[in-house]
Amino acid sequence: MNTITDKPGSSALGCVVYLVVFLKSKGNVLSGIILFLTVLWGRGLECLWGIRFFSQLCTQRYEMIGELLGREQHDIALLQEVWSERDFLFLKRKLSSSHPYTHYFKSGVIGSGLAVFSKHRIQDALLYQYSLNGYPYMLHHGDWFGGKAVGLVIVDIFGLKAHVYVTHLHAEYSRAQDEYLTHRIVQSWELLQFVRHTSCGADLVVLGGDLNMHPQDLGNRLLRSHTGLRDCYTETDTFDGCEDGHTLIADNHFTKKQDLVPFEKGIRIDYILMKGSQRVSMKCESLSTTKGPVADEPFPYSDHEALTAELSLLRSEDSRQHGSSDALAVSEQMDVVAEVRAVVKEGLCQTEALRDKAMRLMFGALLSLLLPLAMAFLPCFCSFSMLGLLGAVCMSLLLSGALLYLLFTAHIKVLKETEDQMMLTSNDLQTKLTGCRLSASPSSDGSPDLQPLSPFKREE
Repeated sequence: MNTITDKPGSSALGCVVYLVVFLKSKGNVLSGIILFLTVLWGRGLECLWGIRFFSQLCTQRYEMIGELLGREQHDIALLQEVWSERDFLFLKRKLSSSHPYTHYFKSGVIGSGLAVFSKHRIQDALLYQYSLNGYPYMLHHGDWFGGKAVGLVIVDIFGLKAHVYVTHLHAEYSRAQDEYLTHRIVQSWELLQFVRHTSCGADLVVLGGDLNMHPQDLGNRLLRSHTGLRDCYTETDTFDGCEDGHTLIADNHFTKKQDLVPFEKGIRIDYILMKGSQRVSMKCESLSTTKGPVADEPFPYSDHEALTAELSLLRSEDSRQHGSSDALAVSEQMDVVAEVRAVVKEGLCQTEALRDKAMRLMFGALLSLLLPLAMAFLPCFCSFSMLGLLGAVCMSLLLSGALLYLLFTAHIKVLKETEDQMMLTSNDLQTKLTGCRLSASPSSDGSPDLQPLSPFKREE
């Protein structure tokens, strides 16, 4: 096993996530889709995962990734955390013959980090930047500067319209005291809304990325229950990889043991999710992960392991099941939404408390500003240089309080809007659940008890 020793003063790893899709047609069956998802990041400087001059071995690993993509000749490659456009252009030149169609999503201060390389023509692309994404004053985390988002590319593959999404949610820095839980929940809600409203005409849907959530975390359950996306790990019959599908394991040189606490063996936070349509049904034939070191290389691609999923596509008609299963699905969705609303309400209370603190800081600084003004009339007590220094400190506190007040006010508006949307969804689910129960209740002669619709009357 090859290992590498950290150099003195080395920083975090550069981060790249790529999702590769390969399809081939075989009669009326489309098979052989390979989805290759790799999350490459490190936490030495928290969120500075793929920034030039800060990221460890960034250039070497981009070279490795480019060689891998060019060698494997897959159809679509989705990359995350390519923060530098120069690195994107490097990969674009390196893959110009194998992946001539590209798109680089731009958002935030340093970019979204999302890029797409494709052998097939990209028909359209869309980016949605999450409304909540950390705090700008948390410099040691830095998620706010990354402009976390979800990117969509629409690709025509063998006559099928494929909607492929790539995303990266806010990191979880502490399992016990997760101060970003509300932000990640809101991101999950916006992600599912984005997928639901943009995938209506798709023949197949694939979502890949680092969700920074465990399989049974609330945001993960919310995403799957409301989009119909299925986890390839739970759907596949053949799995070859790390124990329990872990994508962050202890047996990786770049993994910091404190990142796994309290899960010593590893965690699964990277996913490939899929969904078919009325025209196409999807099945995950096999799923595998890398297991640490890369062959013939002194270091792995990342501290995260790669995911490879082989999906089979079959042209078919919609075979949805109705009846009691619909009622159970709607009931599950209602339960998840109720849990999520409780988290959002708690986050709203916490954010309102932070805004109150910012207001107190602002008014305290304003009152303190009167002190040097009053002392200006008493020159015997303090020099003018000292008065200037006190005034500058008070103005800095006043400005900081005002900016924080505006920041938390904007966050409160996002949380209230999200809660209102969830309330509408909850009411709609309640109506659907009532309809499912009524349709499942038989009449006296054993046939469904259906009420005729009254004619529509136009009001004068």
